[in-house]
Amino acid sequence: MAKIWEKIYTFGVKIGEKLINNNVSQEEALKALGEPTVTKGMPEILRKAAAETCVLLKNNGVLPYSQESVVSVFGRNQIDWFFTGYGSGGDVKIPYGRNLIDGLTDCGIKYNTELFDIYSKWSAENPIDHGVWGMWPRFYPDMALTEEIVKNAAQKSSDAIFIIGRSSGEDRENVLEKGSYYITDEEKANLTLITEYFDNVTVLLNIGSVIDMSVFEELDDKIGAILIVWQGGMESGTGIADILCGNVTPCGKLPDTIAKDYNTAKAFGNFGKKLYNEYAEDIYVGYRGFETDDPTNVVYPFGYGLSYTTFKIEYEDANILEDSVLFTVTVTNTGDRCGKESVQVYLSKPKGVLGNPDKELVGFAKTKTLNPNEKQTLTIDVPKYYFTSYDDNGATGFPYSYVLQAGKYNVYIGTNVRDTQKVWSRFEEETVCFEKLKQVSAATADFNRKKILDSGVSFEKAPKRTYDLKRIILDNLPQPIPMTGDKGLKLSDVKSGKCTLNEFTAQLDLTELEAISRGAYKMDSPLGAKGNAGAMGGVTESLREKGVPPIITTDGPSGIRLLYYCSLIPIGTAFAASFDTELVEEVYSALAGEMKEKGSDILLAPGMNIHRNPLCGRNFEYYSEDPVLTGKMGAAAVRGIQKCGGSATPKHFACNNQETNRTHNDSRVSERALREIYLKGFEICVKEGKPNCIMTSYNKINGVWGHYNYELCQRLLRDEWGFDGVVMTDWWMRKSRSPEFPKMRDNAYRVRSSVDVLMPGGDRVGKEKPDGTLLKTLGKSEGITTGEMQRTAKRVLELCLKYI
Repeated sequence: MAKIWEKIYTFGVKIGEKLINNNVSQEEALKALGEPTVTKGMPEILRKAAAETCVLLKNNGVLPYSQESVVSVFGRNQIDWFFTGYGSGGDVKIPYGRNLIDGLTDCGIKYNTELFDIYSKWSAENPIDHGVWGMWPRFYPDMALTEEIVKNAAQKSSDAIFIIGRSSGEDRENVLEKGSYYITDEEKANLTLITEYFDNVTVLLNIGSVIDMSVFEELDDKIGAILIVWQGGMESGTGIADILCGNVTPCGKLPDTIAKDYNTAKAFGNFGKKLYNEYAEDIYVGYRGFETDDPTNVVYPFGYGLSYTTFKIEYEDANILEDSVLFTVTVTNTGDRCGKESVQVYLSKPKGVLGNPDKELVGFAKTKTLNPNEKQTLTIDVPKYYFTSYDDNGATGFPYSYVLQAGKYNVYIGTNVRDTQKVWSRFEEETVCFEKLKQVSAATADFNRKKILDSGVSFEKAPKRTYDLKRIILDNLPQPIPMTGDKGLKLSDVKSGKCTLNEFTAQLDLTELEAISRGAYKMDSPLGAKGNAGAMGGVTESLREKGVPPIITTDGPSGIRLLYYCSLIPIGTAFAASFDTELVEEVYSALAGEMKEKGSDILLAPGMNIHRNPLCGRNFEYYSEDPVLTGKMGAAAVRGIQKCGGSATPKHFACNNQETNRTHNDSRVSERALREIYLKGFEICVKEGKPNCIMTSYNKINGVWGHYNYELCQRLLRDEWGFDGVVMTDWWMRKSRSPEFPKMRDNAYRVRSSVDVLMPGGDRVGKEKPDGTLLKTLGKSEGITTGEMQRTAKRVLELCLKYI
């Protein structure tokens, strides 16, 4: 059995040996966990997930290993595995963690025990310093190999595995340094030495986000296989071993492009600045930029991944429906091993006057496990909406609208963005308006954005905001419900139909309206399971007397962060690599059962932010550089969580694309890029998954913090997309005065912005009492209104009704 993490991080920032909010030592916390418990059926599900998320980048026939193989495993990560990333998204108290050696043993693959003993001894003598919050290691220093060690290993085995491990985390970016994005000198020297003595070398990349591949390119044919195994949760080792021994055929695909050279990549600029980042690449993010404007700077393209078998994809037909086009393909396993294949659908839109990428993913589907010569017919539904482009400056004559530009639309089907065949075309004679909308969250600062037309690449000013936000807010204030005082009604009376939600809400006094707009002040609330992230809803005695239950939140997305043993699932990027929404839904459905058992009502997951840059520290929590893949994966996670009675919370809304100075940084982005890239995944998730909650981001979006962003949280999320759930802040928020209503600040500003709940409810430290900012302007000119507070209360009560 592999080592369980040596340190435990819970309930916020670690200070010495004490932890704020609960003030217990690490030893006390570990003791409180009790005996490890394992949820029935979870190991089998997670083993399958760990295997089916692996991406095989290269294989010259080295893999899979035969039962006669003897493998020498190099790298300390064989013992000290990265099961997940650091921070709130990965801080799960796991009952066990199975590393690669555990997996090889389980699969019956013989490994060089003498070499393993050398690494075990060295690892014990050189323990890992896991650091403190935001200062976690990006890699674990490894043992320098000697020629004697490698030579002896080669005499005992013909196959070698070299493991490279990387991690990052919340408040901890990847960096352009050796040991993070780049391979260390020691890793390069070790790998080079191994290739001199072994003909069959496999590199395993135990990583949370993509890294530089130039060393592997230099060694070229000296490396027989490269397998990205990600951070696959507590069954990582068994799932990987299933791939290595051939029990499972690799079927993962890259959710991100792997660039040849970060420093010359045109899609990777304007990242990591302290005060603001200008999203100058605009819609040309990830493969959209590489394939259109930088095609030679790619090692492995988006969607790429090899298999142990071969497949034939045959296009059947396209059926034009009212709102979508249904593409039908038949997939045949033409090889001699069973396996799964992902079919990807790409669209090439006319560049017209707006400009467009060469290709965009618009749909995908995955087969079941196909035996040799077995076929499966798949249908992939592509909404007509995906054929449109957003005009944020009126260049087409239809400002603030999704339009179908005149020209040719080509659809391609294949196994990655480059290996495709054109199967369908449609020509639009003239540009037409598909959907007329309103300008939302447009730029407020001057910056230039990229534009690629048939005539070439240029830059233009991002269109700026033209509307009067103050007027819009005032014109849409909700009408108050006349306050009645306590009539003895309980929330259960609403559920039974005895009274309406309005009648129940009318009973709430100002103190109760304030309380229901925030959490119970702190993490690890005594109202819920030990180690919870906080409580909302029935946070006061008077609310609970009216039948309003406290609703308990827990951090995610890699599991349930409580002071109990809980399952650790694969990271978000790994799930995206599966291209398998059914798998994601299955895993999160199992996790939802664990939520119910452990006392979690709301999981703060899935993470939905776009991989704008491979250096973002929380990329491991998020899915992909592509918004459609992100949205589909997120919707699947939401369905899994909520069909078993839990509530999901897609986060961080929006543009939380870096950790550097995240509570102050301003993401300056055009409205078009917002809608087509950074909000699209959320939109798909909201419309298809119907989450009960949404969490805002720490950062600013075009000058406005996410937790004060009326335009995103009301005009777009609710008015356009139809979201009817609860919007909560990420934990704590920045104090600020409303620019539209200067007398209003902090919690009044937040509630007016249609952000319902401040979590966990108060400041990080200090007294547990209201700060007074919500009610201060009540009854004053342009101040907070009773109707706004009742609007917030009704949304929270609707959520509470699901738990009584």
